[in-house]
Amino acid sequence: MNAPQLILASSSIYRRELLERLQLPFTCIAPEIDETPLNNELPQETALRLAQVKARKIADEHPASLVIGCDQVATLDNMQLGKPMTHDNAVRQLRMMRGREVTFYSALCLYNAATGSMQADAVPYRVKFRNLSENQIERYLLKEQPYHCAGSAKSEGLGIALIEAMYGDDPNALIGLPLIRLITMLQNEGVDVI
Repeated sequence: MNAPQLILASSSIYRRELLERLQLPFTCIAPEIDETPLNNELPQETALRLAQVKARKIADEHPASLVIGCDQVATLDNMQLGKPMTHDNAVRQLRMMRGREVTFYSALCLYNAATGSMQADAVPYRVKFRNLSENQIERYLLKEQPYHCAGSAKSEGLGIALIEAMYGDDPNALIGLPLIRLITMLQNEGVDVI
């Protein structure tokens, strides 16, 4: 019996680069879904629901595959900080986060389209931001332009300069794909990484 095709349901180059570390063959397909949070939905619930919706959407089109769905939501004082999309929104987010701790929920779903088996988890990662000046915020945003990143920062790039400390079980979760948890999920589906 052939192993199922592995698909990453994402257009993120950062998630693709993380998954490449596992040296498994896979393809990327970007699901088109509405990522608007539901009313009264907790940040980790939003991330988990969206990861599952993304995985199911791609699985519907590829019924013999293992699909990895991912989503990330940043939260400060239980308020969701999504992708800023514009410079002004990113400035507002970074102003709110300076000197404070933000929790990033990186949700992961592994869906076996052939069997209907679904594993899902939201992995938290806490980040303490430096007390940034207005000039530091502007210089960072102009250099890196992280407008498609939850929380307006790329820790895998220059955004590391914004961070005072990080706390969590899997540093890959902060970038958007918790590899440690994914490896366990893959093993549960009979896929050994090594």
